Amino acid sequence: MSLAHAFHHQLELLTVANATPMIFAIVDDISVRNSLEALIHSEGWEVETFASAREFLARPRPLVPSCLILALSLSDQTSLEVQKQLSRERAEVPIVVISGHADIPTTVRAMKAGAVDFLLNPFSDAVLLEAIRESLERSRRTLDREMATRDARNRYESLSRRERQVMSLVVSGLLNKQVGGELGISEVTVKAHRGQVMQKMKANTLADLMRMAAQLKPSLQAVHVA
Repeated sequence: MSLAHAFHHQLELLTVANATPMIFAIVDDISVRNSLEALIHSEGWEVETFASAREFLARPRPLVPSCLILALSLSDQTSLEVQKQLSRERAEVPIVVISGHADIPTTVRAMKAGAVDFLLNPFSDAVLLEAIRESLERSRRTLDREMATRDARNRYESLSRRERQVMSLVVSGLLNKQVGGELGISEVTVKAHRGQVMQKMKANTLADLMRMAAQLKPSLQAVHVA
């Protein structure tokens, strides 16, 4: 990983850690949009409102903890379609569905389509704000996992081919002597490569390395052991 790439990555991590959360709301009723905007601003959060799902989906993805308030009665796309698309494309943005009318099957469909909460009007400001807080915490955890995986991937890319082979065999449970036998190299050489792997991956223990390997499972499976 180049110095410029590493600096950019660290900047992204700091951005996520210190960013002001962003709340999005897709509501076709302008009076409801204005009320939501005022309420969310009163909590010190950033908010963007949209009259349609198309407007929201065209917006660039934010690298901050965020959530979406989605009205069930959208005119341009059904909320279920929006939820399914978001679940595929923006899994780090939890969805809170609000509706003026709903039955149990509708609620179940909304939850299965990706909603983390379903609020039926009339609901209090406190109930909505609590749903937003829980969604933001969920979003923050998802982003943290995503950034940790990206960080591990960048470190993994700095390994040589032989170091990747050693890492793959070590995390599979083989001892240094067994790794040497698999690769046709001495145990001393394996120890040297293993030390480099631990240093480059910034792993203090074998458990740390195995945790990173779990994040990088597709990459490790692709390693060809000669």
